[in-house]
Amino acid sequence: MTLKIQNLAFNHWPNHCVNSSLTIGTLTPMNKQLISFLLLVFASTQLLALEERIIKSEVLGYKLKYWVHVPEAVDGPMPVLYVTDGNGYKRNGLVETSKSLVKRGKVDPHIIVLVSAIDPDNPSRNRRNNQFLCNPKYVQFYKEELVPEIDSRYNTIKSAEGRGILGLSFGGLNAMYFAIQANDTFRNIGIQSPAPHPCPSIYDDFRNAPKLPINIFLSTGTVNDKATATQRFKKILVEKGYEFTYIEVAEGHNWRNWKPMLGDILIAFYEK
Repeated sequence: MTLKIQNLAFNHWPNHCVNSSLTIGTLTPMNKQLISFLLLVFASTQLLALEERIIKSEVLGYKLKYWVHVPEAVDGPMPVLYVTDGNGYKRNGLVETSKSLVKRGKVDPHIIVLVSAIDPDNPSRNRRNNQFLCNPKYVQFYKEELVPEIDSRYNTIKSAEGRGILGLSFGGLNAMYFAIQANDTFRNIGIQSPAPHPCPSIYDDFRNAPKLPINIFLSTGTVNDKATATQRFKKILVEKGYEFTYIEVAEGHNWRNWKPMLGDILIAFYEK
């Protein structure tokens, strides 16, 4: 029996991929035990790269899971990016992209908080449709519970200028809602393929509000994505005089659209 171990490591540019592989000859029982041990050590190392925590929210009335990435050997307070749909962004390399950009000196070090919408006690229950659809209690949870917990545990910039929120689809709508409801807490607003149709008043909220003290990254795909809604929102931002980063790609409502832009988001928020 021959075992081939392959590893694919992507940086934030979509056309760059490091492909490394190791081929091992016929496996003896001892080799199998050694490989099992090495794979267990590798998996443990990957898990230790992120801190996993549970928070019991009094505001929402249930527990939430989140993961925290903290750059090593950084003196001084750091900005924090809060990410909804944290499971998806974790699987698709947001932390790895961040590490790469920091290492190459492209962005300032920053903490990432990946918040899961999955019930930690029932993995089949996804709460995103309740949390992300312009839910004032979800905003309250961040402002009164999650942000204070992160600020107390880590060396953070404890002001709106040091905080951002990022989401996609309904999470993008949620980021729009946070911009209106919590711009005193979050300054960087990351919006990928927003789906505002459950809260159509969000357009008028931006149109009727004074120009807000926010920094926006906005993106959409142009193939069966939310381009019409995104372009409508973009027009309002232009009319209101916002400066913002905007990207369109010829992709759909999927990670082929969102993943290649993770580096662009971090650069828009934290470029040196």
